[in-house]
Amino acid sequence: MAPMSMNKVIHAAFRRDLDRFNAALGRFADGDRGRADQLGRAWDNFDFQLTKHHQGEHEIAWPALARVGVTQQTIDQMDAEHDVMADRLSAARAAMTALRSSPSAANAQTARTALDELRTVTTEHLDHEERELEPVYQAKKDDPAVVEMGKKFAKVGPKEGGVFFKWLTDGAGPAELESINATIPAPVRTIIGAIFGREYSKNVAPVWRS
Repeated sequence: MAPMSMNKVIHAAFRRDLDRFNAALGRFADGDRGRADQLGRAWDNFDFQLTKHHQGEHEIAWPALARVGVTQQTIDQMDAEHDVMADRLSAARAAMTALRSSPSAANAQTARTALDELRTVTTEHLDHEERELEPVYQAKKDDPAVVEMGKKFAKVGPKEGGVFFKWLTDGAGPAELESINATIPAPVRTIIGAIFGREYSKNVAPVWRS
């Protein structure tokens, strides 16, 4: 079986984080400001990664996929689902801000509800996108348009790239790691992560170990 696309690997990281938030907010102790600050840092990373991913799809992925035969109707469906997710993301962002400001059990429950709603629409979208586009990524992985798309996605600063790969591999399973290693060999990624992924290692990874 061919390794999954990097797009699907990224989707797996989003699913993991949403599950982690659900569990952590369900156990939140009233008045635990330290935990609220921890979850806030993890949220900042998740919010950034999801927002950047969708911006990249609009700006980079959709034009490339159109060049290899994906219909405008399919792209429009993906965009419509992105709009729904953006609304839920905004609501979740407000709820997490409120929890950081006032770390009460009630605010934790409100945040959990908002993130559950985000998780529902996000999971539905990711599942739909994978059904429609994963076969395209697999069949067209060597097409010049898809190769160029990958190069454009890779054009990030070292700090952003380091954080991204530390986040992407945090809790990844064997199938995801196989695909990641095929993109950037583990020794190279280890060096990048050690030097430029410190922010994630210090501020986010421990949130999910608590």
